[in-house]
Amino acid sequence: MRAAVIHAPRDIRIETVPDPELREPTDALVKVTHACICGSDLWAYQGVAARTAGQRIGHEFTAVVVETGSEVTTLKPGDPVVAPFVWSDGTCVYCMENLQTSCVNGGFWGEPGSDGGQGQFVRVPYADGTLVKLPSGLDDDTMVKILALSDVMCTGHHAAVTSGVRKGSTVAVVGDGAVGLCGVLAAKRLGAERIISLGRHEARTAIARRFGATDVVPERGQDAVDAVRDMTNGEGAHAVIEAVGTEQSMRTAISIARDGGAVGFVGVPHSGSRGVDIRQMFNRNVALTGGVAPARAYLPELLSDVLAGRLDPSPVFDMRVGLDGVPQGYAAMDERTALKVLVLP
Repeated sequence: MRAAVIHAPRDIRIETVPDPELREPTDALVKVTHACICGSDLWAYQGVAARTAGQRIGHEFTAVVVETGSEVTTLKPGDPVVAPFVWSDGTCVYCMENLQTSCVNGGFWGEPGSDGGQGQFVRVPYADGTLVKLPSGLDDDTMVKILALSDVMCTGHHAAVTSGVRKGSTVAVVGDGAVGLCGVLAAKRLGAERIISLGRHEARTAIARRFGATDVVPERGQDAVDAVRDMTNGEGAHAVIEAVGTEQSMRTAISIARDGGAVGFVGVPHSGSRGVDIRQMFNRNVALTGGVAPARAYLPELLSDVLAGRLDPSPVFDMRVGLDGVPQGYAAMDERTALKVLVLP
């Protein structure tokens, strides 16, 4: 089969790799129908996150089941499925607590020795615990909406839930990437009355407004803090979604939270903990929560809304490529000429 392989920073290649095979009776083999490039993939592309030369890449995909192991009971060949961005056994203590990202037998797509989502086929460990079966006969537009649930929509939702977004609340969203925009959409879905999107790219802030943002703040750093404070009578936001992962974004998020509020951080951190001002958080009773989103736990609820026509995160996809176009897709996202690239293997 053919798949995206990373060899070095800014060196993504489409190569012929061995066809996946069932290894365990709990495995399934699936044929990828829709995949995409994630903002977190760019950390590897840019050399910020280390990868082994020849490692697979990609962790968001929908697919059709091709073959199942002898112990798989909930799926059969021909079933359409969506995969969360980690696999999990569905039976360990963490899975039973809906924290599948801490599964004792779990893992991330694209780890050494595993398949990545940006390829033609994927071996899925613990298929019963990992994959979510979809109705048959869904059209392409619906599948693209569902694809966003494999990571970015569930991640934005996780930040909204953990930061305490509720009906009537004021929410600030730091970051105008796909996760931040989905955080806006999640906050709107949960009933926030005012949603302040911090971003400066007009095409992205237009999506933020479409998703429910009532205000846009293009400033950064202390200027952004001052702007949000001015807009909220000096109080700040009840809930803050941090969707970037830099020191500056974390400092901003904590500073614009209302006393007694919370920051849900889901931006993959790459600057240690220096951005966390413990004294400020202590003095103002600001909570810090979030982390890696247990997408498998959120998928059924959000899928129901997509299928009912109540939720549509698909506008985050603004470029579409075939598998051969994946390297160009990475370059476009790196250059910020694309927000999120849809891949059709």
